Order: sequence, then C-alpha cells, then structure tokens
Amino acid sequence: MKRISKKLLMALVTVGFGLSATGSAWSAESLDDVMKRRGLSQKDVLSAAKTYVPTGKRDEFLAFSSGGQSGQLIVYGVPSMRILKYVAVFTPEPWQGYGFDDESKAVLAQGRVNGKDILFGDTHHPAISETNGVYDGQYLFINDKNNPRLAVVDLSDFETKQIVVNPIMKSEHGGAFVTPNTEYVIEAAQYPAPFANEYVPLSQFNEKYRGAVTYWKFDRKEGRIVPSESFSVELPPYSQDLSDFGKGPSDGWSFTNSFCSERYVGGIEKGRPPFEAGCSQKDTDFFHMVNWRKAAELVKAGKAKKINGHDVIMMDTAVKEGILFLIPEPKSPHGMDVSPDGKLMIVSGKLDSHTYVYSFEKMMALIKAKDFAGKDPYGIPILDLKKSLHTQVQVGLGPLHTQYDSKPCVAYTSIYVDSQVTKWDYCEGKVLDKLSIHYNIGHLMTMEGDSVTPQGKYLVSLNKLAIDRFNPVGPLHPQNHQLIDISGDKMELLYDMPLPLGEPHYAVAIKADKLKPKIRYKSGWNSRTDKRHKFRTRPGKERIERDGNKVRVFMTTIRSHFTPEIIEVNEGDEVTIHVTNLERAEDETHGFAISGTNANLSLEPGKTASATIKADTPGVFPYYCTEFCSALHLEMQGYLLVQPKGYQKTSVKGTEGTIYKKADYDKQFKTNLSTQGVIDTVVGYITARNYQDFKPVVALVEDATEQLGFAANTRKKAEGFAAKKDWHNATLWAGQWWQYQVKAADIGLRAKTYLDQHGAKVIKK
Repeated sequence: MKRISKKLLMALVTVGFGLSATGSAWSAESLDDVMKRRGLSQKDVLSAAKTYVPTGKRDEFLAFSSGGQSGQLIVYGVPSMRILKYVAVFTPEPWQGYGFDDESKAVLAQGRVNGKDILFGDTHHPAISETNGVYDGQYLFINDKNNPRLAVVDLSDFETKQIVVNPIMKSEHGGAFVTPNTEYVIEAAQYPAPFANEYVPLSQFNEKYRGAVTYWKFDRKEGRIVPSESFSVELPPYSQDLSDFGKGPSDGWSFTNSFCSERYVGGIEKGRPPFEAGCSQKDTDFFHMVNWRKAAELVKAGKAKKINGHDVIMMDTAVKEGILFLIPEPKSPHGMDVSPDGKLMIVSGKLDSHTYVYSFEKMMALIKAKDFAGKDPYGIPILDLKKSLHTQVQVGLGPLHTQYDSKPCVAYTSIYVDSQVTKWDYCEGKVLDKLSIHYNIGHLMTMEGDSVTPQGKYLVSLNKLAIDRFNPVGPLHPQNHQLIDISGDKMELLYDMPLPLGEPHYAVAIKADKLKPKIRYKSGWNSRTDKRHKFRTRPGKERIERDGNKVRVFMTTIRSHFTPEIIEVNEGDEVTIHVTNLERAEDETHGFAISGTNANLSLEPGKTASATIKADTPGVFPYYCTEFCSALHLEMQGYLLVQPKGYQKTSVKGTEGTIYKKADYDKQFKTNLSTQGVIDTVVGYITARNYQDFKPVVALVEDATEQLGFAANTRKKAEGFAAKKDWHNATLWAGQWWQYQVKAADIGLRAKTYLDQHGAKVIKK
C-alpha cells in the first residue's frame, strides 16, 4: 500500500465530513430488467428477498455447524447463510493463531491421546448450553468422533477453552448433548472396544469389548468440565449412536440408540462378509434408557468401579439398581430426539421407512410394573416395543434425524434415500408435506429445534452430496446446506449454500440476540484461561529480560507500532515474546509473525498472547503485524536479530536515511495544526448530536479521545526537541504526532458516518 500523502488525507477528511460529498444516482435499470437479464422468475426473486439481509443489518439466528474432518466449528447467519467465522477446536488454525501461540497450544495439549499430539479432529455434534431447557447462549460443546474427546467453546468470545479426553472409549459418536440445566454433557461410544488400554483379540469381543455413555460434569461458574466429578455407565458391545436428554417429565433420563446389536465382527480380508452385512440382519436394534440422576447418586455412594482413574458403573450394578433398560427400535437408527415437552421420543432407522414415536409415560409404567419382554445377553431388561410406542409413521425411505417446529406436534425428518424432508404430525401420526432436496440429506436443523422452545421459521437441510449444485471445483465437492422456509403449511426451498470445510455433520441454531459476545478483553487478558495474563505488559513497562540463555520479551502493540521494535538475542537462545494489544477500540486486532519461524499470534483488543521460539539460526528476521489495522499498517514492523556464537559487537554508529531540518519541522507543524482544525470540526459535528444514544459511536469517541491523548503527549516531545534545536528528532516526533491525528480523524469519520446512517438528531440548545 502506498503511503497516503498529507494533502490527500486532508482532502479525504474534508470529503468524508460531507463538505463536498454528492449522492450517488440510482441505476436506471428496473427490477424487471434485472430479472429478464439474469433469467430469474418471480419465485427466484421472492426467495432472494426472504434470505437477503441488507448491508448494515444482521441475521435473526446464528447457526453453529460442525466442521467434520477440519476439526473446527463453522458459524453462519440465518437467513442470509453468510459464513461469519470458523472456530478452531481440535485443529491448529493460523488466522486465529490457534495452535501457534503458547496459550492455545496449552489447550490443544489437553487433547493428547496416549501422550501424542493429535492435530486432527472429526467434529460431529455441537450443543448449546441450556437453562431450564432453553438455549442460553453461554457455552457450546462439540465432540471429536475419531478420538473420543469433547471441547468447551465459550460463546462470550467464540474461543475453545478446554478439551477433555474420554478415559475409557476408543471412539464415540453420541455427543454432545446437554441436560436441561447443563449439569452434564453426554458422550456415547460408537465402536465397542476394551476399556483398558491393552490388546484384546476380537475372539473375546462379546466378553471384553464394551460400549458406554459418559456423563461429563460441567461447572457453569468456571465454564469448564470437571473430569473428577464425571462418570460413565458400561453398556453392551453394541455400537452406540446418538443421544438426547429428557425434558420436563422425562428430565433425569437419557436416551441413546445403537446399531449392530448383532455384535457382528467382520473380516472381509479373511473371506467373511463385511461389517455392513452382519450389522444389519436383525429387524430391530436397541436404544438405551438410563436414569442418569440416580446413576450420579450411585457414584457418590461408592458403587462405581475405577477404570483408568474414571468412575464407571458396571452393567450388573446398573441392572441391579434399576437405572438401565433397553427398548427395541428400527434397525440402523441415526437419531434420538426428545419432543419439546419431554413426553415423546422419536427414533428413525436408516433401513426402515418409519419413524417410531415412543411414549415416556408408557415406558415408565412398564418399568414400574416390571413388565419386561425379556433380557438381552447381558441381563439388561428389555421393554416391549408395541407397549412402548405412541405411534408409528411411514415417512419415506431412509429416515434419519428429527427436529421440531414451534407449532405443536409438528416435526421434520430427514429422508436420506429419497433425498427429501418430511413434515409430519407426531401426535396424530400423519404426514403433512414433503420437499425434495439436493442431495442425500443427513441431519437437519430447525431454529432452536433441540430445546423446549423451538422457534420455527427456518429449517436447514445438511446434505451429504452437491453434485450439480455449484461451479465444479475438482473431484472434491463442497457440501450443500439448503435453507427452507417452514413458516407456512408447505415447505419452500430458498437457498443453496456451499460449505467447503470438512464434512459438516450436524448444526444447531440460536436466536442471535441471546448471544452477548465481548468486543474487547480486559487489558492484558489470557483468553484461554479467562484470567489476567501472568506476563501482561502495561504501556511504558516494555522490556527485554535475560536469564542465562532464556530471553523473555515484554512487548506491546498499538496502531501502528510494536514496542520494542528491535530484539537482539544470541544464537541458541530460547526466546519467548509476550505481546499485549493495548487497543480498546472494537475490531482493532493486531497480528504478530516472525519470518522463518512458526510464531504467529492473533491479538484482539486487550489480549496478551505469547510465542516461544528457538533462535537456532543466526541472521535477520523481520516481524510485522499480520492483521491490517491502519493506514500505517505496513510500517508496523520490527527486527529479531540473532547474533552468531562468538559475535563481537562493534561501536560503529549507523547513519540516518534522511536528515531533517527546521524547514521540515515547520512544515510538519503547520500541517498538524491544520489537521487538528478539521478534527475539531468533526468533533463538533458529533457532539452536537445525540451520539451518546449510540453505543458503537460512544466506543469510537472513546478511542478517538485516546488517540488524541497520544497525539498531545507526542506533540510535547516534538516541541521539546524543537526547543533544543534538534530539528531532526523534532520533525520525526511531529510526524508521529500527525500519525495519531490521522487515526483520530479516521475514527471520527467512522462515527460521523454511523450517526448519519442511523438518524442521529441535533441536540437543541
């Protein structure tokens, strides 16, 4: 970027203030002209209007989608379907510095498996924290299928704060789902395996391989999972799938379905039929019904067994204490969804054309009467299928996942084989509508559809295939999230959105106004521990400390410079640089990267982050701000100088590139006074209006005031050198004074534009 000339800056300030601005003329092209030129129908235009969010406006809902093999989380708006952010969870992500700064490396290290760094994750099921069954927008939990891990994302800043590794599982799928008050987060195993970390031959599959559900205790005050207060329930070697917690009358119970209850072990390489053949022979599988509240009491009473340091309620104890039951379900199920009122549970089977609606009241009556259809091979009581059902509905070929509408008794089920969404009444058991989608839908999501208060309005179909939907980009296609209007009696497809990151598996959506994210951190904040950073640096306290061959740099950053700008170390030193962003303005993020290293920090306002490197190669390594932050962004630079072993410093004095004289100082001083005059005019414009009624403008005014404070202090330095007739330094400090003025002017113009666009009124005196 070329340096902005002072005359050009003055002109921009003047035009921006509105002294010579002119309105833009609307294009003469009509809506009919556009429709004809682009070949659009009225339906196309209506769909576009339903999804369009005008510039400056915001979406009504935010969706959080798993990022599949990317190990991340995807955030987008509804109805615009604009991607807003990728949240790094299990995988390093350079833009946010995740896995590159020391603080986030510590979070990723929590996810080590058998002592190994795992830098890949297969994120599957996000869940938003709840209060009384209602999404509260405070935390989000998401699982890793490949390595049985669970992560906590704080929605106050959209950062991953914790990763926990399941101590007994080898894979998982049925997480994350939360209790109505987020006391626990459930995680269910997928493929059975021995709990102990040891080799067990498959010939002992039935005897020593096991499934499980883990109930992770969540401390709402600390915002962290507490492993020492968490526990699991041992399950048979069926492949557990998805889970859900009860609500209302069913609160205190959890429900987890399964597949491959045949307990078949494949071996296609040995001439045996593959897993898919042996795991789909029975007409039904089982879903597990667990009284988790009573299970927690059993753990406190000492009735659990310690395995790998973790409390596990064994199957025989679970059966004896009456906390575990099985109910037949359609085979190869992929969905366990409790109704908003907590009275019914809906399960679909991929190899069945029906959804099964179970009555919690009927199931509890069977348990109370001990009216069981039999026991499984492990002694677990089985409830009778017909006696447990409320109704059964034929919804299509390959039903999977169900979500709920705000309208009573209305649900939507994804139909994988038919590539459709079925809308149906689960109370009366009848189909209401069907809509074809593109193609092979997996999960689907309604707005707050997992909570006790579904919002209706929109449904998103998470499709596994796109095929002909988008411009071809090679053999690996994006996936397609399709937005569907469900506000009327008939569903209406509105929008195709390509998702080019991993295989998004499931998503949840929340009303945007429930989220209260921070716009800045407290000064010197460690965002991963949510505490003041031990090595935060205040202005004027920047320094470099050495302890043997360990060097610690305490650095600050603010538009548009680092302090210090020169770091000199010796070959072989271990160098840790702690950078504190002193900005208080919203969206004034800085970055920090050093050439030839993996040091890469993202520094949001108020944040302190650290990079530790080994200076093992002598040389010159520039560092710079990676995040565009101001007109002088490119000048935001410095040097790490690594002196070779045995290097002897010389006393040679460097020469300046340009020497400035009195005329240069006088010219700069005059420019600064003129610039201040324009700033004063902008300030007068803002303060003459009700700017204090607009929070974003108040924040901008605070930032501009701070910049002018820096300008005033720098002016004193310039005038001090001028008094000594040191015109060179006087001119340079006067130039820095002007830089602060430029920043203040830029902020003032943003504030002025905001007031103009939002109808600010002149204050009557």
